[in-house]
Amino acid sequence: MSYYFAIVGTRDSPIYEAAIGNPLKDDGKHLHQFVLHAALDFVDDIMWTTPNMYLRVVDKFNDWFVSAFVSAGNVRFMLLHDSKNEDGIRNFFTDVHELYIKSLMNPFYEVNDPIDNPAFDLKVRTIARRFL
Repeated sequence: MSYYFAIVGTRDSPIYEAAIGNPLKDDGKHLHQFVLHAALDFVDDIMWTTPNMYLRVVDKFNDWFVSAFVSAGNVRFMLLHDSKNEDGIRNFFTDVHELYIKSLMNPFYEVNDPIDNPAFDLKVRTIARRFL
């Protein structure tokens, strides 16, 4: 299984990115970024039609699926994956959202700044191992 996870800020720029598991097939990081960025339009459309934060699969590209989760502050959590695991992905998003909220409570962090904290990265990867 392979995953590419990104947290996209309110200005449509990625504030955190991680390739989790085996590398995804095909080109590489730039293609994964492109697929997630292309799915942002679908996320923006769907988030206004449902009261849920977890939007499930919002787009499909070849054999890849894009799942999304939107926070109350319109920060989008997006996961590019090659297999469906709805419950695991929902739990992954919920725990990473909680971790993101904890980092927001840091008085030195400003919204939309890149998250380059190694402890945050390690915790995201640990959550991914548990649920994905």
